[in-house]
Amino acid sequence: MKCPTVDELSLYVDDLVTGHESVNIDDHLEGCIECKRVVKALMEEQQFIKETLQTPTLPDDFDSLVLDQIKPYEKKTILRKRAYWKPIALLAAGLVLAVGLTVTVNPTLAQWIGGLFATERVDEGLRMATEAGFSERVDREVTDKGITFKIEDVVADSSRVALSYEILNKNGKSQNIDLSLLDKGNEVGATDSLGNPLELTDMALTNATDYGLIEFSLSEHQELDSIIVNFNLTRLNGKQGSWKLDVPVDLKESLKATKTVPFQNVKTNQHGVMIDMQKVRFTPSSFELLYETDFTKEEKIKLEKNIGKLEKQYGKEIANDMQNSYGNDIKYHIENEEMKTVYNKVTFPNGPDNELGLLQASGQFLGDIGHVAWNDSFIPIENDHELTFVLDGIYKTEPSDFSITMKPKELKKKPVSFEYEGNFMTIKKVKLKKAEFQIEIEGYREVTGSDLADWVLVDDKGKAYPTFRTGGTSNDKNELATTTLFSYGVNEVPKELTLRLISATRYYEVKDKWKVPLH
Repeated sequence: MKCPTVDELSLYVDDLVTGHESVNIDDHLEGCIECKRVVKALMEEQQFIKETLQTPTLPDDFDSLVLDQIKPYEKKTILRKRAYWKPIALLAAGLVLAVGLTVTVNPTLAQWIGGLFATERVDEGLRMATEAGFSERVDREVTDKGITFKIEDVVADSSRVALSYEILNKNGKSQNIDLSLLDKGNEVGATDSLGNPLELTDMALTNATDYGLIEFSLSEHQELDSIIVNFNLTRLNGKQGSWKLDVPVDLKESLKATKTVPFQNVKTNQHGVMIDMQKVRFTPSSFELLYETDFTKEEKIKLEKNIGKLEKQYGKEIANDMQNSYGNDIKYHIENEEMKTVYNKVTFPNGPDNELGLLQASGQFLGDIGHVAWNDSFIPIENDHELTFVLDGIYKTEPSDFSITMKPKELKKKPVSFEYEGNFMTIKKVKLKKAEFQIEIEGYREVTGSDLADWVLVDDKGKAYPTFRTGGTSNDKNELATTTLFSYGVNEVPKELTLRLISATRYYEVKDKWKVPLH
């Protein structure tokens, strides 16, 4: 059974449902913590109303006073008003409008009515920040074409900003909450307090029932104590219009609650990659690990020589592309004091491990080949104070020297198969669609296999073309995945062509685990 609506649970609390419906909800409540929370809140509010009705008689002109005040509050109460309030006398209705739906009256109910961030439909970090008082009710909205776009709550700290929103019709009923940010005209941005635009990273949209959640990282703007989130939307719920909304976000209190633990010269050198631990930051909604990775001098010399070789073979364009393609990353986990893994970072699906608790991992190139500043943020865990970083392995995207030659016109009858570093692939077909040349490859990669990163296409006249890759990866030989290589500038299908693999991402396990306390 799917979760009942708030109205259905309200009728259940008031014994206004049928016996069959009551049994179904009883069964559902046994396994749903969230609905239990709503029912408890509704019961407490019901008790509050009963106690309030026993208060002394109000003035004779109370009715008119209430009616005069209904209109300003109408939009706010439509969204949360429950059906069983309608037959209640004006006295009770007036009390609800005046005081009923605020945190000063009923904290438990307000936690539910407080919006998305008080529910289990968001991650633990946002709930913890909300419980600690870092959720702000903003209730900002804009209406056009009978459609209202409303930002209800904001949770923000130095690591991320999350906003819950609703899209409502003229009757206050929730509509399709897809913002379609890929559509031309729908934009979300942010500025600092002086109006300077901010570059937003790791923006994500998720849906939860009648709410939407938009979230982005502030990892590159952690010095700011306030920002303004700007919405400029031109299409909502299938209608063209104009919905512009600015939402100020105050970060001062969350900055005070942020704890930073710097490292002093905590470094290691593993498989030609240096790891330099920078700091740990504990914010109200996340746990962040900041570190840098870089190739050793010896590794950089090898890579620079290889780039020079590529330039002689294929030209400057392909050689320049490899400046940022050659890189590195690390695989690690974080343990608590009981040596239980509570966080896990895996760069790409290369084994049975899954990322655990990871919110986002962002890297910023610092100039040299392979020198990257990383910011990995995780969902915080209560009562895990003694954490330890454990390095499991190194990923390196480095030169490769593998090639496969084929005759495109023969592929339909005779596909070309190859094996390389744990990859078992078959080139299925080649086609030229206008200026886009496509090569379709099907296969799978073993758990310990390398990721075949960058390919160069060389035609029968010796001309080289860079390629771009799309598609998935499978570690199961019974469920093959398809990868497509795209290249531009190829005017005709050559009689013969060669694919040259010029880089591959390989994993190197760290035998003697490097550990760093994070407290």
